Amino acid sequence: MVEIMKRSKENFRGCLLGGAIGDALGWPVEFLSLDEIKKNYGEQGITDLIVGISGKSEITDDTQMTLFTAEGLLRAESRGREKGICHPQTVVYYAYQRWLNTQGYPKIKDLEWIYDGLLVGVKEMHKRRAPGNTCLSALLSGKQGSVDNPINNSKGCGGVMRVAPVGLYYRKENAFNIASELAALTHGHSSGYLSGGALAYMIASIIEGETIETVVENTLVELKKHENHQECVKSLSQALNLSNSGLSDIDAILHIGEGWVGEEALGISTYCTLKYKNDFNKALIAAVNHNGDSDSTGAITGNIIGAYLGLKRIPQDWVFKVELKEVITQLADDLFVKYQEGDEWWSRYPGY
Repeated sequence: MVEIMKRSKENFRGCLLGGAIGDALGWPVEFLSLDEIKKNYGEQGITDLIVGISGKSEITDDTQMTLFTAEGLLRAESRGREKGICHPQTVVYYAYQRWLNTQGYPKIKDLEWIYDGLLVGVKEMHKRRAPGNTCLSALLSGKQGSVDNPINNSKGCGGVMRVAPVGLYYRKENAFNIASELAALTHGHSSGYLSGGALAYMIASIIEGETIETVVENTLVELKKHENHQECVKSLSQALNLSNSGLSDIDAILHIGEGWVGEEALGISTYCTLKYKNDFNKALIAAVNHNGDSDSTGAITGNIIGAYLGLKRIPQDWVFKVELKEVITQLADDLFVKYQEGDEWWSRYPGY
């Protein structure tokens, strides 16, 4: 069933800004138990963005790496036009090396020519916001993981939390495999990269106009085409069933997990979107108030429901509070123009 075509700048902006808002909402409680969250923020938990000393609500490594994913995809296209070839895995890997450098790690000597571009010039991108150990260690190894040649056996959520731009960049028939490969750059377990493929497929399907229930059902069909899909299929199936179960959000999320690993983060985020598909606030509040990885489940939920509802249905005070609003909007707009096969974005993303 198709609702309306969602190929709108509002939906692209909603996806990336929604993810940043969910990330920022969950960041203050990422390492707190639910009891600690309630003790600090009241019985309803955290329900509003916390503004820092900068006057903005801070994003974390989740949004930083999401933006570098977007920049890498656009630079891959730009380089491909210049040279007649396009290798998104390698160019996005270079983008992740730029992110690694913003976190205080030295440049790779033989790749000094990759350290330029839009994002490295943004001072807020150089803030260290609890970067994931797997992402750091994988990128520091100097090796590029892939689905066929995994770099480790990690299924942490660091692969899925950053690949939403793939669903804005590619149609769904390509989004799954590309996102899986980009997640596998750092996360070698099947649930670490297939969860990334599933998220990108969901985003692309939303942009193509499918209802959220149909999106999830079709993503389950797509997942089953790939080896070792069982954990991701189980988590998404739980999300679909629990969203209609009548259980409280806390109890439903407990059934899915805590979100530290890829399939659980995707499952929690999908549950929250299904349960509150017409209410961005409620979806994000449910996504961050639990015992687990609150900023990542908030970010992924924000990506999904933000793409589904569009920017106009995200609370405007949250949009204005979130850090890097202008940069995020620029990248979302450039992804939209690229999706529509326009050229206005090209000159901002030269080289690798």
